[in-house]
Amino acid sequence: MKIFEYIDRINLMHKLIYNRKTGTPDEFAARLGIGRTRLYVIIDELKSKGAPIIYSKIGNTFYYEYPYSISLEYIMQPLNKKECVETNGGGFLLPFFFCERWESTLASVTLQC
Repeated sequence: MKIFEYIDRINLMHKLIYNRKTGTPDEFAARLGIGRTRLYVIIDELKSKGAPIIYSKIGNTFYYEYPYSISLEYIMQPLNKKECVETNGGGFLLPFFFCERWESTLASVTLQC
């Protein structure tokens, strides 16, 4: 799923920028598995959200002008019965994929050889 790739890419970008270990724009883009143009699109998007990203020609690296933090994470886990009842939306798929009921059904499946 692309969303996970994007989150992982932003986290890696932050780590490299924070530690001033990005290298040149071409090296940075290659390390992220994207093109240079796409790199600058993402950097511009982060800048529009307030990230003080600057490039140093002397150090050949991107860095933050002042201390800045980016934290993106995703947590996926089954919902308990109370959360299933309280959740509004996804009513068709919810019981099958995200509730304990599905988990217990999976536990009782046996495969014959």
